[in-house]
Amino acid sequence: MKKNLLDFIVCPKCKRALTLVDPIYDNEEIKSGKLQCACGGTYCIKDYIPRFVPEDNYADSFGFEWNIHRTTQLDSANNNLESEKRFLQNVDFPLSNLKGKIVLDAGCGMGRFVEIVLKYGGIVIGVDLSLAVEAAFKNLGRDKNVNFIQADIFNLPLREGTFDFIYSLGVLHHTPDPKKAFKALPHFLKSGGEISITLYSAYQKIFVYNSKFWRFFTTRMPKKILYSLCHLAIPLYYLYKIPFLGELFKMFIVINLHPDWRWRLLDTFDWYSPKYQFWHVHYEVFKWFDESDLHNIKVLEPGISFIGQKK
Repeated sequence: MKKNLLDFIVCPKCKRALTLVDPIYDNEEIKSGKLQCACGGTYCIKDYIPRFVPEDNYADSFGFEWNIHRTTQLDSANNNLESEKRFLQNVDFPLSNLKGKIVLDAGCGMGRFVEIVLKYGGIVIGVDLSLAVEAAFKNLGRDKNVNFIQADIFNLPLREGTFDFIYSLGVLHHTPDPKKAFKALPHFLKSGGEISITLYSAYQKIFVYNSKFWRFFTTRMPKKILYSLCHLAIPLYYLYKIPFLGELFKMFIVINLHPDWRWRLLDTFDWYSPKYQFWHVHYEVFKWFDESDLHNIKVLEPGISFIGQKK
């Protein structure tokens, strides 16, 4: 972590300021040490990342996948703009507007979208419950404008009213209570700040019921065994692309159909491995935004995507 992170974080128990104790520096980064609060709370800094949660938690499948696929969806590693184009779908402003803005990535994974914000001059805090933060730090942590923390979205150790923009893309539906997780976020926006989210769509009933059936088994498998089985998505892709026959296969079992085999493997595992997975509809999520006193609410793409502004 950088020392300037102390300007943004607080004790998750009592919301008071934290004190840095016994830091070990690696140039501008604090590699290890402790964060202490007057209430008695103590949080370790391990491998450059402040840890506010136990390492073993319900999101461990994401730590597993992102440390294997650390660069699979990273634009700089793939010499393309695929993640940037995806990110553009979730904003209603030019990306150049991010310059100098303070941004929260709530569920940053390996930093796929953090890289885009940094590219356009934003100052980012990336939060993830899982050990994916370690992959994110390896990818981007040395950039002077980013900090990563391992923390719980339901009890973030951050100062309220801090951020110009918050996004959480494809994350909240993997929490035990997506509505509660969303409602925990707008408090951290400045007045006039915006929040953008994407959730899985419940409209394609056959995929939802199909997934619920298979996930009853896959979420109980050892992750390594499930990951090995997901390699079947690599050759099955070619069968799924056959007209009519492919549609029949989709009714039986869902796989990702990205043309890049690594991406296909990753997203298939990502579909079947998380402990929690929920599907939503537009009117439901619009109510979350409205009840959170957000305005200028807009429907975006893909899936169930919205952006709204704090009054």
